Amino acid sequence: MSFRLEMLQVARLAPKVLGDAAPLVAGFLRSRLAPDQRGFLDRDERPDLYYSVFGIEGLRAMLVEEATLPDLKPWLATFGEGEGLDFVHLCCLARCHANAGIEHTTPAWREALAARIEGWRCEDGGYHQAPGRKKSSAYGCLIAWGAYQDLGLIPPAPWRVAECMGSLRTADGAWSNEPGIPVGSTTATAAMVALHRHLGIAPPEEAVDWLMKRCLPGGGFLAMPNAPIPDLLSTAVALHALDAVQADFSRLKEPCLDFVDSLWNATGGFHGNWTDDTLDCEYTYYGLLALGHLSLP
Repeated sequence: MSFRLEMLQVARLAPKVLGDAAPLVAGFLRSRLAPDQRGFLDRDERPDLYYSVFGIEGLRAMLVEEATLPDLKPWLATFGEGEGLDFVHLCCLARCHANAGIEHTTPAWREALAARIEGWRCEDGGYHQAPGRKKSSAYGCLIAWGAYQDLGLIPPAPWRVAECMGSLRTADGAWSNEPGIPVGSTTATAAMVALHRHLGIAPPEEAVDWLMKRCLPGGGFLAMPNAPIPDLLSTAVALHALDAVQADFSRLKEPCLDFVDSLWNATGGFHGNWTDDTLDCEYTYYGLLALGHLSLP
């Protein structure tokens, strides 16, 4: 199962936890759709492929009937084979098309988009979201692998993605997003734990322990050991990675539920952290993902 479908499967458990608040969340996500259905809006009120990933998957997670979902295919068609898009938006184009039904695309289109993604491959075998890098990033490897899954393809020489992971290990037992950073990152470590599993490789136990320790007693995961406050992205992806390797995080569930609840807004969206005043599709989807994992027995 792809990263996209794994996350969606869990996020679909969130409406039970939300109860009477579920229609508010679905309503908020719909409110972020551009009036002409040309994508979901970013934080500057502009249609964007990245935010459209979370908007459409958020509505799917809310169990919105397929017939009432917005049809993004005409808008997606305007991007062609991804000419002029950066790496992240190329991967988002693949994911948006997968959400719309990848069967409506042609094999030639899928191969062409994959070739553009491959143009961001690094010398060490992984991927980086910035052009011209010799060393890959954890984020780049994860979303490239996910994009290939969404296209129904496998990266050329896939074992090279596994080979590049060692350069991102940190002395504290985790992974950083970039080589040479001495302290681990929660999002990078969660990405690498998840990618290990998809590559059929058991992640190091110390990395799983490191993730567990990033959760505060009062709930919520820190992005890094010295981060001042927890955040929703780190919490959602850490829970997703821990669940993927069947780690026992039952003692974290109640405090994390309290933390996620503290970020919910009565208009239906979720804030990224306690200092974030803006609501968007991305953090709302991560709120649903976190709630889904916290609802599991």
